[in-house]
Amino acid sequence: MSWDEVVIVVDLRCANAHRFEGWFASSETFAQQREQQMVTCPICGSHEVQRQPSAPHVARSAAPAAPVAPADPASILAKLVEVLQDQGIASEDVGERFVEEARKIHYGDAEERAIRGQASLTDALGLLEEGISVLPLPPAKEHLH
Repeated sequence: MSWDEVVIVVDLRCANAHRFEGWFASSETFAQQREQQMVTCPICGSHEVQRQPSAPHVARSAAPAAPVAPADPASILAKLVEVLQDQGIASEDVGERFVEEARKIHYGDAEERAIRGQASLTDALGLLEEGISVLPLPPAKEHLH
């Protein structure tokens, strides 16, 4: 077996309960070598070796693929702003009545719908304390200069 081949990594245990691993070209190769008593425990030399349950490991001679570089944080933020702005367009602008409308929707006094509007930090925190989810959004595209 050359190092240019794919190999499997097998967890093994000998009759004396020593655990070790072996590298083989295939499961068949392991079985053949075990039958020929070519697999021995590195601790005690026992040929009575059993394969143990394990997660599959495949070693390859080729270098692992280079990790994918993370996306540019600025481009991620720009995409997030775009999505949030689009969400703002798809919601009803209730303006300064935002806090009142959010409570009405939450408590079932108004139809459920997506709304946007203005709220002070204190009012927004009050809504959150009541279990009403709010999220600050950037202005919709049509409201930008």
